[in-house]
Amino acid sequence: MSAKHPVIAVTGSSGAGTTTVKNAFEHIFFREKIKPLVIEGDSYHRYDRAAMKEAIAKFAEEGKNLSHFGPEANHFDLLAETFKTYGDTGKCKRRYYIHSDEEAVEHNARLGGTSYTAGQFTPWEDITEATDVLFYEGLHGGARDGDVDVSAHTDLLVGVVPVVNLEWIQKIFRDNAQRGYSAEAIVDTILRRMPDYVNYITPQFSRTDINFQRVATVDTSNPFIARDIPTPDESFVVIRFRDPKKFNTDFPYLLNMIPNSFMSRRNTIVVPGGKMGFAMELILAPIIHDMIGRKKS
Repeated sequence: MSAKHPVIAVTGSSGAGTTTVKNAFEHIFFREKIKPLVIEGDSYHRYDRAAMKEAIAKFAEEGKNLSHFGPEANHFDLLAETFKTYGDTGKCKRRYYIHSDEEAVEHNARLGGTSYTAGQFTPWEDITEATDVLFYEGLHGGARDGDVDVSAHTDLLVGVVPVVNLEWIQKIFRDNAQRGYSAEAIVDTILRRMPDYVNYITPQFSRTDINFQRVATVDTSNPFIARDIPTPDESFVVIRFRDPKKFNTDFPYLLNMIPNSFMSRRNTIVVPGGKMGFAMELILAPIIHDMIGRKKS
C-alpha cells in the first residue's frame, strides 16, 4: 500500500454490476480533478479468446475444469506485481483485452496500424505518464493463491456482490442479449465456474474494505426462468464496512442524507436500490479526497 501512489480496486464476478461502481468512481475523479490510471481485469487473463477455448477442451479431456475465475486462467502474480510496482513508483505496465470489433479499431489506430482483432490482447506497454491513482475493475482485485496476495497491495478494496441468484439472473440476461449465448450454454458456464467461484471469487469479499451487496425484494428463487432483471427499485443494497474506523465512516450523516436507509448492524447500512449510485458517491468521495490529500502532503 502507498500514500504517494494509491491503488483502488473494485472486485466482483461477471454480471455482478461492477460497472455501476466504476461509474461512481469516474464521477468522483472528474469532480476532484483526479487523473487515474485505469487497469482492466480482463487484461490479466492467461489466454486470449481462441486459446481459452482450446485450454478448456484440454482441461476437460483431463477431467478438470478451467474458468476465468481461477488461477490457471489468470496471471494473479502479474496483477499483484502491477499493484505493488505502482504503489512503489507510480508507474507500471498495462495491456488491453480487446472485447469487440469497435475496440479493435480504436487500439489498432492508437498503436499505429496494427491488426489486432476482438478476443486478442494488445502488447504490454510501459506507462510513464504521471497519474494520481491506479484504478482497477475486474474479477480479482482481492484474490489470493498460495504466496500471491493481490489484496495486500490495495489501499481501497471495494466488493460488488449481489446475492447469487440475482447475480446469475444478471449474467444470463447479459450473456444472452449482448453475446448471443443460449440459456443452456450460460448454465454450463455457471456450473463449470462454480468450484473457482467458491474458492477464488467469494473469499475476496472477506478482504474488501467496503462491500455493496444488492438484494432483490422480488422472487428470484429460480434465476433460470426469470423473465426480467429486478429493477433498482425492487431491491435494497447492503453496504458493509470491514472497519468503519479506517475511513472515519459517519453513519449518522449517511442515514440523514439517504432517505429510507437504516442500520442493520454496527458496521452495515442498508439503502434503497435506487440510491445505490448516490450512496457510493457519498461514501467513496471523502475517502478518495483524503487519499489524494495524503498523496500531496
